[in-house]
Amino acid sequence: MQQTYEPIIGLEVHAELLTRSKMFCGCEVVDSITAKPNRFICPVCTGQPGALPVLNKKAVELAVKVGLALECEIHTESIFARKNYFYPDLPKGYQISQYDQPLATDGKLLIETESGVKEIRIRRVHLEEDTGKLSHADAHSFIDYNRSGVPLLEIVTEPDLRSPDEAKAYATALHAILRYLDVNSGDMEKGVIRFEANVSVRKMGSDQLNARTEIKNLNSFRSLAQGIEYEIARQTEIYSRGGVVEQETVGFNESTGKTYSQRGKEEAHDYRYFPEPDLPPLVLDADWIESIRATLPELPDAKTKRFISDFGLTPLDARFLTSDLSLADYFERVASHSKSPAKSVHSWIAGEFMRYINESGIKIDDVTLLPESFAKLIDMVTDKTIGGNSAKVVLSEMLQHGGYPAQIVQEKGLAQVSDESFIQEAVTKVLNDNPSEVEKYLAGKETLLQWFVGQVARSTKGKADPSVTRELLVKELEERRR
Repeated sequence: MQQTYEPIIGLEVHAELLTRSKMFCGCEVVDSITAKPNRFICPVCTGQPGALPVLNKKAVELAVKVGLALECEIHTESIFARKNYFYPDLPKGYQISQYDQPLATDGKLLIETESGVKEIRIRRVHLEEDTGKLSHADAHSFIDYNRSGVPLLEIVTEPDLRSPDEAKAYATALHAILRYLDVNSGDMEKGVIRFEANVSVRKMGSDQLNARTEIKNLNSFRSLAQGIEYEIARQTEIYSRGGVVEQETVGFNESTGKTYSQRGKEEAHDYRYFPEPDLPPLVLDADWIESIRATLPELPDAKTKRFISDFGLTPLDARFLTSDLSLADYFERVASHSKSPAKSVHSWIAGEFMRYINESGIKIDDVTLLPESFAKLIDMVTDKTIGGNSAKVVLSEMLQHGGYPAQIVQEKGLAQVSDESFIQEAVTKVLNDNPSEVEKYLAGKETLLQWFVGQVARSTKGKADPSVTRELLVKELEERRR
């Protein structure tokens, strides 16, 4: 059935900044999950009467760095404002944020879509303070103010996204940039980066913007895409039967895969913004901004292009590696020590290495396997010292227990054998033990050749040189054909 409605999506991303102290006071920024509740607080971040805020210069520096990376205009003068609303996790009854004069505006971020590269416009990048953290158990609610006042960066797009996949691509790209800049840890499970999606639908071809819903506090790429997908379907169904979509704030239940109503969607005037009287305008020196620009690292897009040109990788392989700074750095270090083609290094890292990372749950930065040892192992496969299956055994040993590849190969007797008499004996035995498969091969099912190679590898415990094995197999099978 032809699609009659199209989604209009904008994202707001809230990212905690990696500063040692909070936004407006000297309290230490701590892990809000592991730290004891309400231990790292003071009169400022708990909103005590008479307490005055003092701006954190490091937070401003990190925010400027993000704005520059997103190609925004950095304003030399911006204003902090009071955003008034009442909720238990907001001790002052208002949040210090920025509104009509933010730190940075008019940026962009390029994303990969099915139809090619697409530019997503960045409306604003501004500073604010985080709220406290509420938790609920049975009939009780608990509040921890350790997180209250932590520097928070809000990055808001224009409504340029048109699908859950585009929203996920944007969130993934932005997440990578924040990690490259070292301004955010990227640990979504700890809530240090949170996504909020504004979703509406309209008839195809229309330029009208309909009522939207805001999906709050999505903390994974998966829940972001699923929440948007459900909301698109829900709103489309309402319009299809002649109903009206209410403008509201909703949550997303990962267990049910559905959104649920939380409250009516606020407009700007509901927050009664006005300039923060206890903070002067934030005035930045143009030379200071340029000095921050000079510290910008190579960003994911530039690194991807370099990996394609310098290493001969495909765009897909390069983007996989550069999606995570630690992964990109590890690949580059292994490649610099290896004599093998960069494509081989990518294959081992994207395959067995990442399988270990995913299954063990370990972070790449915590891997103890030295890049030079990994490179040596890959080279041993390239020069046929060992076979691929044996190399997997060696890699697993090094990842789990350490050691050097040559030593492990010797201890486990994994060196590859090219001796034809040794391999011929195994070939003859495999063919004699599998007469029905030999008959099928000779009848035309030549795809069984690879199966025979595998059987010889298994019988020799991976020692037989695959190329020699293949040659001897073809030769003997042809002899049996006669």
